[in-house]
Amino acid sequence: MRPTAARQLRPRLTRRRPVRLEPAPQLLLASQLIFNIGFYAVVPFLAVAMRNDFGLGAMAIGIVLGARTFAQQGMFLFGGALADRWGARQSMITGCLVRIAGFLLLAWATDFPLFLIGAVITGIGGALFSPALQSLVGSAAQNGNSEKDRPADSTVHDESAHSRSERQHNVSTLFALAVVCGEVGVVVGPLLGSLLLHTGFDTSLMAGAAVFAVMALVFWLFLPKTHPQATKTSADLPDHSPTSGLWSCLREKRFIGFAAFFSINLLAANQLYFGLPVELERSGAGVQALAIVFAYASVLTITLQWPMARLMRKAGPKVALPLGFTLQSLGFASLAAMAIVPPPSELPILPAILLVTGLALGNMCVVPMAMGLVLEFAAGRPTGAYYGLLASAGGLAVVMGNAALAPLYELAYTPSVTAFAPWLLLSLLGATTATFIRRFIPKAPVRAAAGREFQTA
Repeated sequence: MRPTAARQLRPRLTRRRPVRLEPAPQLLLASQLIFNIGFYAVVPFLAVAMRNDFGLGAMAIGIVLGARTFAQQGMFLFGGALADRWGARQSMITGCLVRIAGFLLLAWATDFPLFLIGAVITGIGGALFSPALQSLVGSAAQNGNSEKDRPADSTVHDESAHSRSERQHNVSTLFALAVVCGEVGVVVGPLLGSLLLHTGFDTSLMAGAAVFAVMALVFWLFLPKTHPQATKTSADLPDHSPTSGLWSCLREKRFIGFAAFFSINLLAANQLYFGLPVELERSGAGVQALAIVFAYASVLTITLQWPMARLMRKAGPKVALPLGFTLQSLGFASLAAMAIVPPPSELPILPAILLVTGLALGNMCVVPMAMGLVLEFAAGRPTGAYYGLLASAGGLAVVMGNAALAPLYELAYTPSVTAFAPWLLLSLLGATTATFIRRFIPKAPVRAAAGREFQTA
């Protein structure tokens, strides 16, 4: 072959791109949306069905709901570890099938033991699904951006600061969009469930099972079969030598501390289900106002998550995380101050609205940023177990926190000098987290590229 011909062939070889192994971001966002629709079309009405259709008492209902939450959040660490070992595709398909089994068992249940077992199985299905999805979101954002920005003929492995910033920006962007899609599911799911409830709770359960069956088929057809590769982060620097192994997250004191403080976010969010009905009864707005408050929270998140995420990326995690927990603390503090006096007669729902506003704004600040920081903690290792530990810490905080709050809520059903107690405790927990969580942020935190637009639609 002539030298000129060889020179003509060489550029073609260097410009060949690797085959894309990550699922499309649109598929991941749609998965988050549909997963929440299927979940919220069923679970919010479980307590109503157990009470009205089967005559179960408050204690039995509380145990079933608490067991479901703990089975899901508490098992996230193991679900994440399985996602790292099996691959996200198999873990997500298995999670859908397990949740289908849980829904079918709930449809068959007529007494407390079967309701308990069915609820636990549905929780385990979520524990298998969610860490794998979060891991894929991080992988798609990081690897997708690195493919886009890498020159076609580049053989240099060291990434520039600009490329790291672009990739980190995509991570928080995609997680923010996942939150928005999830909130749309939170709105649509209960609306669908309320319509199906007119034909019986079993219809809602069957519809939910059908949703997850379709998801399992979609994942089987369209998710890559290869094991997802660990994503690179800015923590992959020469002076950073992370420990290896599937359970390496348990050996990192900084990440364990971060997970412990971040768990207060899930405890705060859980009060929308546990504490908010108490406040609505105290104010006289009634439990029927719960749907209005939930819709307000979802609309707030859908409309503001995008711009809030952009602002927090510019500010950085050392500002975003303390600010988010401070907003949550203020939401609880406002309710603590108003709980001791009768609610405004013209707007009894006002205290609940103030609480939900603080919780929603705080959640918008901290969740996308924290999800991106997990990649920095993982430092190129499989991320499923890291996301799992973060959620499991939240599940443990919910169990312990709700146990401590339960007797205090008994004092908060009527305006009195003792009604402020649970809300003050929650406010103090939020303020403490806002003060100390910045100490556990990775030394090479996620920083956003200012002025960039969201890539995915």
